Amino acid sequence: MLRENYATWHCGAFELSLARPRIMGILNVTPDSFSDGGEYLDTEAAIAHGLDMLDAGADIIDVGGESTRPGFSGVALHGELAHGGESTRPGFSAVSPEEEARRIVPVIRALVDAGACVSVDTRHPEVAKMCVRLGASIINDVTGFTDPEMVTVAAATDAGCVIMHAGEVSLGAHRQTVLLDASVQMRDTSQTTNASSDEEDAEALESTAQADEGAHARAESLASSAPGLEEAMRRAARATTTSTVRLAGNRRFTLPESAPIMRQVMGFLGDQARTLLRAGVDRSRICIDPGPGFGKYADENVVIQRATAKMVSMGYPVMCAVSRKRFVGAVSGVHEASQRDAATAGVVLGAVAAGASILRVHDVAGVAQALDGYRSVMCPDVRRAFISLGSNVGDRLGYLARATALIDAIPLTCVVGVSHAYETEPAYGIATPVANCVVEVHTELAPLVLLDSLLQVEDELDRVRKPGEEGHGPRTIDCDLAWMEGEIHAGRRLRLPHPKLGERDYILVPMEDLMHDPVRFLSHAGVHIAPQEERVGIVLADLGEVKWQ
Repeated sequence: MLRENYATWHCGAFELSLARPRIMGILNVTPDSFSDGGEYLDTEAAIAHGLDMLDAGADIIDVGGESTRPGFSGVALHGELAHGGESTRPGFSAVSPEEEARRIVPVIRALVDAGACVSVDTRHPEVAKMCVRLGASIINDVTGFTDPEMVTVAAATDAGCVIMHAGEVSLGAHRQTVLLDASVQMRDTSQTTNASSDEEDAEALESTAQADEGAHARAESLASSAPGLEEAMRRAARATTTSTVRLAGNRRFTLPESAPIMRQVMGFLGDQARTLLRAGVDRSRICIDPGPGFGKYADENVVIQRATAKMVSMGYPVMCAVSRKRFVGAVSGVHEASQRDAATAGVVLGAVAAGASILRVHDVAGVAQALDGYRSVMCPDVRRAFISLGSNVGDRLGYLARATALIDAIPLTCVVGVSHAYETEPAYGIATPVANCVVEVHTELAPLVLLDSLLQVEDELDRVRKPGEEGHGPRTIDCDLAWMEGEIHAGRRLRLPHPKLGERDYILVPMEDLMHDPVRFLSHAGVHIAPQEERVGIVLADLGEVKWQ
């Protein structure tokens, strides 16, 4: 293996390598989501969109059946909704578990059948349990596993778990105020007066600090005495005066202080992670999400995003879920949620630079492009891959050699090994014997980008795809990306590892020229290898070296 980063996120049947950030595509099967409500409420439309996102570069599809549009907050959930009532906050409409399941179960079934890594975005334990049984690999809980029943569900499965923070993070003024009492400084410059002034300033600061501490203590006491009294905490905090520091002019800091906000967010995430760990959830299954936009002001969201590296230091994969959020519009001047994708990509790249590894977005194609461009110049990441080449038209060995040379010319890619060419039996409806070889490459391209380059190689060598013969017609060259280090992918354009890799004798035998024991290698990578008598495209003869240089 070539990679140095072996971090993974264990999600059910998937072991997601975090050597590169993973894109989680948002699929809202709801009538009222804030940016795409109603577009994918129809089951077939939702399934098609999920498959489109996989083909655009999504590694995970996050399926949700209950809107968490503006107005939703942890206060509403843990207060009104937790006791069976309806949220009085504008925008959020509670959905019953039965209705949520009706919306999302058919979609999850179809995406799982397509081989996708599916996340279920739900706060209902019964829905999470059902969807994991259907094959969902991740539970994305907007309430952060504060429901003991959801913890029980998580402990009884091997699904990945996303802990999200939802709720307010500030108890006081949004910005610290810094004032200068110029009259005091100019009134008397004598040592005595200055000393007196300093003492008065110190006493004022100490008094203010004591008042702040007392107010916060009273607020915490109120909150602990009865659930749902977060509003009392806010009232108590507002009753205190803003702390004043006498400096050199009237101005305000642009953002609130980071420390108290991050204590709230990281404290909650750490506590809930430990709750899962104590329940038996393995650490490798846990991901944390600071919950941008949920009960937080724009300034607070920016503070949290700037502290991504601190959250990464907690040792769990960190999710960046800022897509089209209101604060993204506030910092970019874009008011329509659906028009915030470019600004979202900018915030996402900032999070990636700080160590975020799961990117939850609406615009998968745009973020994938931005991420590929960013990583090509900022994050050297060489990976090993195997490409199967086949030809059954004209100068077959010549086509294999020319294709190998063209692959070596692909940007950020080099050929490091080529097997001999082998005559193989026709397979999958192909009428004539095929000359096959396997090319080993080192590449820094994303899988779908490499796939596009391979299709360009086919075009350059005049491959013809007749309607109805796409998979078994005659071809000058066929380039199949069979395996790529650290990559598991599903979709209509590309599946990794190739779903038929383990049954293809015309790949397994040539790979013996490139490594000692390909069967053991691929089995270790999770590929099921068929016994010899069940393979297709059996190797008939060694055609010799592929002379491509």
